[in-house]
Amino acid sequence: MNILFIHQNFPGQYKHLAPALARAGHKCVALTLRVETPTDWRGVQLVPYRIRRKPGEGLHPWLVDFESKLLRGESCYLAAREMKAQGFEPDLIVAHPGWGESMFLRDLWPNARIGLYYELYYTTHDGDMGFDPEFPQKMPELEAMRLRVKNLNNMMHLEVGDLGISPTEFQANTYPEAFRDRITVIHDGIDTEIVRPNAEAVLDLGDGVSVTAQDEVITFVNRNLEPYRGYHIFMRALPQLLKERPKARVVLVGGDEVSYGAKPPKGRTWKQIYIDEVRGRIATPDWQRVHFLGRVPYDQFLSLLQVSSAHVYLTYPFVLSWSLIEAMSAGVPIVASDTAPLHEAIHHGETGRLFPFFAPDRLVEEVCGVLEDRDMAQGLGRAARKVAQEKYDLQTVCLPQQMKWIDRLASMEPGRITM
Repeated sequence: MNILFIHQNFPGQYKHLAPALARAGHKCVALTLRVETPTDWRGVQLVPYRIRRKPGEGLHPWLVDFESKLLRGESCYLAAREMKAQGFEPDLIVAHPGWGESMFLRDLWPNARIGLYYELYYTTHDGDMGFDPEFPQKMPELEAMRLRVKNLNNMMHLEVGDLGISPTEFQANTYPEAFRDRITVIHDGIDTEIVRPNAEAVLDLGDGVSVTAQDEVITFVNRNLEPYRGYHIFMRALPQLLKERPKARVVLVGGDEVSYGAKPPKGRTWKQIYIDEVRGRIATPDWQRVHFLGRVPYDQFLSLLQVSSAHVYLTYPFVLSWSLIEAMSAGVPIVASDTAPLHEAIHHGETGRLFPFFAPDRLVEEVCGVLEDRDMAQGLGRAARKVAQEKYDLQTVCLPQQMKWIDRLASMEPGRITM
């Protein structure tokens, strides 16, 4: 088959699926902003597209987000039209609609079967909106209306997709019933043979300092250090954590940008804001046991997990991070926030320890419990790895399910969704 992937930052969630389909003999092409000239990546032809026009000025603030998606949808459509003029006809289109790129592809290729990656539908209940009282909305009564506009892109894709895929039940269940019956829950997958325990691992912290699994190491990982992933809660636990564990080193991985939620005050970063908040309560010798590594290469990230004595993970009710499943696969004892996305992976006292999101004192209590009871910690790590292997393994579980999902999509009558 001819299979067209659409993802502004390809491969994204298709890192394993697209090459697997190419190896199976399908012609795989990807439209993406990530490259500037056509190239090949692991058997997939990468075709660049560019944004054809600039955003307008003076728009209502609620429409700025939608216009950016509209511009990508238009630009992707125009690039796809050039491909069509050159004779390319996809049997399947596999797209992440989150940036609007796939918005108009049904108009161009009505006979293609279209599979969409449903990552999140914005809701006013049981989600991230209003979850953290520290960051209240200026006019909370307008939030439902703002989110309705923010979901315009999701709603426009209701008549585009023939079949959907979502990585977790929590994320799938954010979607209205009209979407839910077409969504299959299949995680992106973790290669548990690569992400595995390694008692010989060594992590270089710089300045001549390195740690191994024999040291006491507390880890915290985000793509960016920000409130949506509980960075502020972790930092508020830090002074007591360092006091309770005088030999522990605390290692944080993450950038200074914003992936989700509000931006910090101009000229500042969330990272530095919360360092400034707690630094006065931490003696300099103790602060020297805190290591901010920034963003790290994947092999260093694996070493981080393999030397970790306790891995702390927090999140708003939102998209679940790959890093949580990777920590499970590495057999790390996990201490995590008791929020809905975690409940599919972490069962308190079995595969990890859960604590209330807004309780840094409980975070400290649970981490200390894991560090003091090594038999319990090892049991949690083994159980977490077993779940990672049985439920989230890339090669034996997730990729085979994704390939079956592709087969199901290929067997469908295209364009069955009507409005």
